[in-house]
Amino acid sequence: MKRYPFLLLVLLGSVAIVLMPAISSAQSKKDSAKIAMVTALITAQHYTFKAQSVTPLSARMRQLTSDYDLQIAKDKIVSQLPYFGRAYSAPIGSSDAGIDFTSKDFEYSITNKKKGGWDVNIKFKDARDVKQMQLSIFNNGSSTLQVISNNRQSISYNGYITAPETKK
Repeated sequence: MKRYPFLLLVLLGSVAIVLMPAISSAQSKKDSAKIAMVTALITAQHYTFKAQSVTPLSARMRQLTSDYDLQIAKDKIVSQLPYFGRAYSAPIGSSDAGIDFTSKDFEYSITNKKKGGWDVNIKFKDARDVKQMQLSIFNNGSSTLQVISNNRQSISYNGYITAPETKK
């Protein structure tokens, strides 16, 4: 009677060992497809950064429950991101406290990372408050965005890269 649980355990272990290469092969195909998609989006310079959490310079991380994003195209960047932190000067006549703007005059540079992924540096010439954005993108699409402002403390966002939504 005591042998049956042991035999069952040995049988389950051997089945797991046999199935392990098939599972890892399927996962590696899925990962390589994701890397290819992210690479295509980055090289085309047409993607959207979706923010999931925000970390102000002098506060703790907050999870975002609404959709906030940064849309990047070759000719235009649209930012719709929240801001939590300290402002050194408040905009007059504006009730908007977020990082909301559209820019058509900017410098965009991409650097490949040594272990895979990209560093994207964007310097704005026509945005009033935002001086620079640094986007660190990993092969799997996860990303970190740091916003450097003229009149506010720096802030960073964690999220992921996705293809831009097509308008219907």
